[in-house]
Amino acid sequence: MKRDVKLEYEYAYPPEKVWRAIADPEILGRWLMPNDMQPVVGHEFQFRAKPQPGWNGLVDCRVTVVDPPRKLAYTWMGSWGESLVIFTLTPTPNGTRLTLEHRGFEGMRGVLLSFMMGAGWKKMLRNTLPTLLAVL
Repeated sequence: MKRDVKLEYEYAYPPEKVWRAIADPEILGRWLMPNDMQPVVGHEFQFRAKPQPGWNGLVDCRVTVVDPPRKLAYTWMGSWGESLVIFTLTPTPNGTRLTLEHRGFEGMRGVLLSFMMGAGWKKMLRNTLPTLLAVL
């Protein structure tokens, strides 16, 4: 059993501005989680959040693709296993279409996690990120 998350949203801002929101560690930390990410292939970093039952609050990552302002990808590793997050930015007549893919959820636990992660990504990409983009 396998399931991937794929979401698309359009923002009324140029790709360069949306790129800053996904690739600048300070800005990324304002809408996702605090981190020490650098948009450099091979860079290892962590997202940090408040620990919760069954999760230590850390996500270990490694940057795999950097193609500004079009594509950013990194691994996403935790006690549940490893997955891959891919952001693709496409210019549109009204701004930028952001496609998020979070791939690699396998097995029953992975599929359940994909639903939880998908709900979290939807909330952030639909509400939190647009609010932040408006003030950048």
